[in-house]
Formats: sequence, C-alpha cells, structure tokens
Amino acid sequence: MAVVKLENVCKYFGSTPAVQDFNLESCEGEFVVLVGPSGCGKSTTLRMIAGLEDMDSGTLSFDGRPMQDVPVQDREIAMVFQSYALYPHRNVFDNLAFALKLRRFPKTEIERRVRAAAQTLDIEPLLARKPRELSGGQRQRVALGRAIVREPEVFLMDEPLSNLDAKLRVSMRAEIAKLHRRIGVTTFYVTHDQVEAMTMGDRIVVMNGGVIQQVATPLALYDEPVNSYVAGFIGNPPMNFLSAEVGDDATRIHGPGFDFQIEPSLQQRLASLDSREVTIGFRPEHLKPSPVDAQSVMGTVQGTIELVEQMGSTTDIRFVVDGYPLIAELPRDQTLRVKESIELSLLEGRLHVFDKESGKRLNANAAVSRNQADSIRSMQPNGELASVGTDMRFRPD
Repeated sequence: MAVVKLENVCKYFGSTPAVQDFNLESCEGEFVVLVGPSGCGKSTTLRMIAGLEDMDSGTLSFDGRPMQDVPVQDREIAMVFQSYALYPHRNVFDNLAFALKLRRFPKTEIERRVRAAAQTLDIEPLLARKPRELSGGQRQRVALGRAIVREPEVFLMDEPLSNLDAKLRVSMRAEIAKLHRRIGVTTFYVTHDQVEAMTMGDRIVVMNGGVIQQVATPLALYDEPVNSYVAGFIGNPPMNFLSAEVGDDATRIHGPGFDFQIEPSLQQRLASLDSREVTIGFRPEHLKPSPVDAQSVMGTVQGTIELVEQMGSTTDIRFVVDGYPLIAELPRDQTLRVKESIELSLLEGRLHVFDKESGKRLNANAAVSRNQADSIRSMQPNGELASVGTDMRFRPD
C-alpha cells in the first residue's frame, strides 16, 4: 500500500492541454475515483501514474520515492483496462500466472498467488476454462485476478466495467468495493459514471477540461459542490438550475415563477455582490408538493408539467419554469397530469447560489468540514486554481 502524490502535473498533446496543474495526494489504502466527461484528462492522469504516458512537468512519488523516471515494469503497479485483454488461447490459470512467469517467480509461489487470487474472486472452478467459455462478469474477475496476483503497491483501473450490461455493472462494482476492503491496496479508479464514483470512492476527483474542479468525499460533493459544474455533474437526477435576481435588501431571491428566502449566513455575501444576477440550484428530491409547513421551506416554485415518470418508489416530474426545464422527485402516490400547473416548495437550507460569471458557489462551506472533504479546488475566472473550504486529510476506516 503506497501513498501516491502528484504535484503540479501537466500533460500536453501538441499544443492541446490534457492535464493542467494536477495536485493530489492519496492516503494509504484509499480508493480514489477520477470522474468526468470524455476528454477531461482522467485516463491520461491514470496512464501517467502507470508510466504509460510521460509527464511534461510536475512530480510523481510513491511513499516519497520519485517515480517519473522509473520504468513501467519497476513501479509496482497493476492496471485493469477497459478491455479484458485476456489471452484467448490460455486458460484462466495461465492468464493469471502469465506476468509472474515472465518475472521468473518459482512455481510454488505462482501456484500460491494464483490460488489465493482465485479464491478471493470466487473463480476457482474456472481455472481450467478458456476465456471464450466465460461470461462477461467472469472475464472481468479474471482481469482483476491478473492484477491481484502481482501484489502491487497501487491498483489502477481504467473504466473496467464499461463493457458490462447495467445489471452486471451494479453487482461488479459492489464486488470491486468489497475486494478493495479485503486487500486494502491504494486504488485509482477512472469512470465517467458519477453513480459508480459516488458508490465506490473514499474520495472523488471531479475533472473537466484537464483541471481538477473538486476533491472531496461523496457526500461533501453532493451537499457542498464548489461550483455549478460539480453541482450539475454529481447527482441523478441532476441538480436544477435557474437564473435569479437578489432582492435589494438581500433577504430574498426571485425570478419568474419562484421566490425564495435567503439564509442569514448568505445575506451579507450576496449584498456585497457587484451584480444582483446569480444562478440558483436545488436538487429534485428537495422539492415537495405544496402546502408544506412554512417554517420548513424557503419558498415556492411554480411551473407547468411536461412529463410524468413513474419510477416505482417515486414519481418524477419534468416541468417548465419560465422556459427552464426542471425535475422534481415526488412521492409515488401523487396524482399528476401533463400540462397541469404545479406549485412546489423548496425545503429549508437546500438552496445553492452560484456566481453568474465564474460559477463559484457562494454559500458558506461549513458543511464541507463535517463531511471531511479534502483539497477542494475551483476554477477562477482567470483560469487559476484557488483552494476553498478546508484541508482535512481523509483516511478510510
């Protein structure tokens, strides 16, 4: 188990920046998830940790040992790729043992490691089979086993579940999470799926355009996003956004179809803004059918229903407010019809306010420390990175 540290890492492909000023330090045995859209630099970062891509600048270390000039084969890492990349002519045992044979391990040690990995992954009955005789989930377990037998300091996983169907992905992500708890190796996991990130990571690194947007625990990201990009990326259904105007006395925030009270902790900050125009956000589950106890809500929003989706446990509605499409997650017993007008109440303390230009969240960040966030960073209008919030080191139990 190693502590992996990247400092001021940059990578360019020609004149195009792929990763910019990347700073991150893992904890020993931590499960770190890199998440973001295609082209955000997450896989490139993983490949630089592995040594498959050279860094243009910055430093990389494992437990304080510089790694940027160490060859791939000497880095004590094991990587699981998006493709299973199994040898089709070899059985499962030989696929697991291949890397150990190349390193000329004794036969008894190879047997021990392969059997131990197969037992951990529950694939012992499959050791004599060829890859073509395995299901997708079984092949993925073999690919994981091939990494485990090396007993590395660091695991690197590049979207290992993307080739599986939806149901199998759910079960396999649980298996990977349980596997990590058993073996405790520091792991970097790349995915574009924010649900995978939220359910698996000890900490999540949200990236966009090669830049770290925020690094925090799953709940800190969800409750205290540092900017509108993170707020919109994390959460399913996603956060709702509306353009709004701060009242003259900064006690209320309003727009066509909605009016909300501003929390006292935020009033002074909003009153000092040069512009009264802001962007507000709130999550679909924080909207409730009116009427609601006035002491527990911040105000109401009114719109016209466009779509009703029966989800089983909830009823999701898509409605429009002044041309903005919004989503509400309501109790399943609601009787709602398309084209009806609807009034919903926003629960107290659930309003997020963002700067119109930079997208930076303007709410107080007290809850970040409660969720043990670490190294929260946001993009400023001039393109520089500035730390906000706290700098508490998170260590998984």
